[in-house]
Amino acid sequence: MRSHVVLAVFKRNFWSYFSGVIGYLFIVVFVFLGAFAAFQEKFFANNVASLDQLNEWFPQLLLFIIPAITMGIWSEERKLGTEELLFTLPVSNLEVLFGKYLAVVAVYTVALGFSLTNVLILNWIGSPDPGVIMTTYLGYWLAGCALLAAGMVASQLTSNATVAFVLGSALCAVPVFAERLSFVLKSVVPDGVFEGLSLSSQLKPFGIGLIPSQGLFYFVALAGLMLYINYVLIGYRHWNNGAAGTNMGPQYLVRSVSLLLILFGLGVVLSQKGFRSDWTAEKLYSFSSTTSQVVKDLKSDRPVSIQAFVSRTPPRDYVSVKSTLLGLLGQYGQSSPNVTVRIVEVDPASEQAEEAKQYGIEFRDVQFEREGRMLVEKVAMGAVINSGANEVVIPHFGKGTPIEYELTRSIQVAANEKRKTIGILESDAKLTGGFDMQTFRQSPEWRIVAELKKSYNVESVPASAPIHDSKFDVLISVLPSSLGANELDNLVNYVKTGKPVLILDDPLPATNPSLAPRQPKPKAGGNPMMSMGMPNEQKAFGGKATSLVDLLGIEWVYDQIVWDNTSLYLHPEYEKLLREEIISISPQSGNSKAFNPDSPITNRLQEVMLFFSGSIKERELRSGQEKTLEFTPLLLTGRNSGLLDWDDLVKSSMFGMNIDSNPRRITDEVAHIVAAEIVSTKDAKDNKINVIYVADTDLVSDFFFHLRETKQFNLDLDNVTFVLNAVDKLADDTAMIDLRNRRPKVRTLTAIERQTKAFNAAANEERKLASDEAKKALKDAKDRLAEKVEKIKNNESLDDDSKMQQLMMAQQEEARRLEVEEANINQAKEKKIDESKTKMDRLTREVESSYYTRSLLASPIPAIMLGLIVWLIRKNNEQRDIAPARRIGGRG
Repeated sequence: MRSHVVLAVFKRNFWSYFSGVIGYLFIVVFVFLGAFAAFQEKFFANNVASLDQLNEWFPQLLLFIIPAITMGIWSEERKLGTEELLFTLPVSNLEVLFGKYLAVVAVYTVALGFSLTNVLILNWIGSPDPGVIMTTYLGYWLAGCALLAAGMVASQLTSNATVAFVLGSALCAVPVFAERLSFVLKSVVPDGVFEGLSLSSQLKPFGIGLIPSQGLFYFVALAGLMLYINYVLIGYRHWNNGAAGTNMGPQYLVRSVSLLLILFGLGVVLSQKGFRSDWTAEKLYSFSSTTSQVVKDLKSDRPVSIQAFVSRTPPRDYVSVKSTLLGLLGQYGQSSPNVTVRIVEVDPASEQAEEAKQYGIEFRDVQFEREGRMLVEKVAMGAVINSGANEVVIPHFGKGTPIEYELTRSIQVAANEKRKTIGILESDAKLTGGFDMQTFRQSPEWRIVAELKKSYNVESVPASAPIHDSKFDVLISVLPSSLGANELDNLVNYVKTGKPVLILDDPLPATNPSLAPRQPKPKAGGNPMMSMGMPNEQKAFGGKATSLVDLLGIEWVYDQIVWDNTSLYLHPEYEKLLREEIISISPQSGNSKAFNPDSPITNRLQEVMLFFSGSIKERELRSGQEKTLEFTPLLLTGRNSGLLDWDDLVKSSMFGMNIDSNPRRITDEVAHIVAAEIVSTKDAKDNKINVIYVADTDLVSDFFFHLRETKQFNLDLDNVTFVLNAVDKLADDTAMIDLRNRRPKVRTLTAIERQTKAFNAAANEERKLASDEAKKALKDAKDRLAEKVEKIKNNESLDDDSKMQQLMMAQQEEARRLEVEEANINQAKEKKIDESKTKMDRLTREVESSYYTRSLLASPIPAIMLGLIVWLIRKNNEQRDIAPARRIGGRG
């Protein structure tokens, strides 16, 4: 192939595309539609600086721009009659084909280059990951290059450019919508066969910062196949020359089908044995140093075997889970001779499914959406790791499961002969399950216990007897406020030994509000008749756990709840479900130290959500008192927060406890501490303290484990990570903390956040003012009643019976009036709060709409400007080439 010939064909076709206005118009429309897709409403709702929305729509955009570029590449030659002239020149078919293909690739590259305005806009609004942006655009370019060859095939089939455009769109639609074919042809073809052949599925890894060998091969193979078909069609004019030419059609058809099958086979091999290059800033998809060290430390006399049982055709939401799992397993198998990997693809009714069930890996019902319908499908996605007699089972990898962490942790646990021991102190919380004397039913084990059992030996520890001070590496005490006097003394004495203890207490446990410290201890069977004649068991210090908090040198008000509006700010889409007492610990609260940046427990966390949490603070030293404890805050709220007393939030009735939907919240502008590490100083003489104290128990509830596994509500919370990090830190086993903390950096739309922050502050101030006005109006109404009652009491002209009668009448009358006034006051308060919220939402939408409009208008400007410049240059050249006498207005 002669390069100068290819270059000549390239130049001719490249510059001909830009010879008219239509070429620029297609590029302008393409760039505009790209911006429209990238910055639609969901982009602002997600508050993530990424091109996820454009990734979703880009394959469909290619159905427009690809035929627009290729429609005239062959059809115009045929229409103008230059095709025969072209092939009579001393050039080969291959040289012409490559010259034209490079020309359309160059045109597409120019169009894609103009769409980089989307990246500039994204950097203006937020701070995207540059590595992810680069791989995303590489994916765009490769996808376009593959479809360009298909578009050229369509142009070969007609001499009409419009028809070529339609045919090109239809031909390109096959790989773009291939995954939908599996749904349409589900009765003929097994589900999932076409999904791996779809352009969308191959683009997904590029969109998250990966360059997979499978994706590279897919695009190169598709382009190669289509170019081969182009080459065959170019030679079509020779097929009818002579008798020998009559069989060329079937021969080339067989060749094309054979090539397709070969490429398909290679693609299957690469999907199992290929590589993935990680370009994310945090190297999220590469082996961490922790994993590399764990694998390196494996001994030849204790090899590790990994058996993974995965669904053969998982639903779309689990395709990425399966791909990541298989990719990591391949890396484990290649990284050490001491690791063997077996991958078993299973169907629900297969023998392999029975084998998986024996290991504790079962199919789970997974709900997902397809073609606008909610479907449920059984999915198996688990693994069992063996080393010697040790076996660790991972029953299920969910959408939110940190796969590398789970595998590496399991390998480490299986390879080690000894495990550390965690003790869980028995309390009314019943973490370890067992028989519940209150309900006379079996209580299930909390999932935090099952999670700890993956890494540690876990034992239940009776609180009624002294706790063995050398048996446990870490003791966990949940709701120590529920303990009796003797039980609390045993815990306090254990804490004094300096053994590591994780304590979680809660002024209002959302999982079971009846266990709140202020509430009495539950009675057996929940029925007073069953305990008749028996003294009620009392909580130590009335639930205040005074001896424990005194020992720790902290202040913890057992019936005070902290509130903060950060969760409403971070998740406005769930405003109907959230309230200020559901708090989010996050740096986006305005407190850069919401997570302690110096602690390995918290320095990589992004958001922890707590329900009706309490708060603690370090107790001030008395004059002359020596400091013996180091108090290190771990979790803090933002400063737009405050505290609520129990009586302001909880109302008792004959039906039990009711939570006031809108109590009076007063901002105290204090960052309240929710969790802290408390250790004795080196100079401490009496007691040795090593405690992490958390003023909330709900963060270890099963609800947050379910969220972590399923990514339900699109919440990416660190509750589970925080607790596991705390346990590992106390157990002095921090190898897994860095690996567990691996995750993408939150890259938000900072420009919008800066503007909407003021709106939130104003709305909070208006809500506070409305609550204050309502409370003042209610107080005035009550004062009027008290004044009237006092006036009657002081009226000496009335005898006692008359006073009593008038007092009853006045109280009844004023009570009715007060009830009406209170309803009106609360209604007016709610109206003002709703108006404030509506105003804030409107202002926020206006800011987002402003950015959206500017993004749409700015995106095509460079392409338009270049088009105008080229047009002016050509106009000037045309005028210059015309003789002055022939110009309009020139002399004859």
